[in-house]
Amino acid sequence: MTPAPAGAAIAQSTAQLRYAAVLEWGTRIGFAVLLASLPAYVLGWLPGHVAPEALPQFWSQPVADYLRQTGSPRGWAWLALLHRGDVLGLAGIGILAGCSAFALLALVPLYAARRDRPFVALCLLEILVLVAAASGVLVE
Repeated sequence: MTPAPAGAAIAQSTAQLRYAAVLEWGTRIGFAVLLASLPAYVLGWLPGHVAPEALPQFWSQPVADYLRQTGSPRGWAWLALLHRGDVLGLAGIGILAGCSAFALLALVPLYAARRDRPFVALCLLEILVLVAAASGVLVE
């Protein structure tokens, strides 16, 4: 396969453009949430679950000890603490981690309209794997 000449436009499929657009917006939103959560937490605009000045005493702790000592939730229970500045950063990470699932979901109607069943199945299967991994089902 020879590379395209310099300055030549490379045609992108509708599916590639849709996937890229959803991924771009998802990453922008996730990054914005991350950027907003830091000053909200550090400057005290949103109260933290763990106060910033208390963090150094927990840095060297194993995760299980940190969770126990701070009363932090396990699993998906952190969603109930989104009003806390330090936990809001996890929402940004969650959005970034979930971007590809939403981008794949955006492709399903496109492939379904084309009656491209193998790609519909592949997208849905990939989403299922991502959701299963995020849910903790795959953990021992």
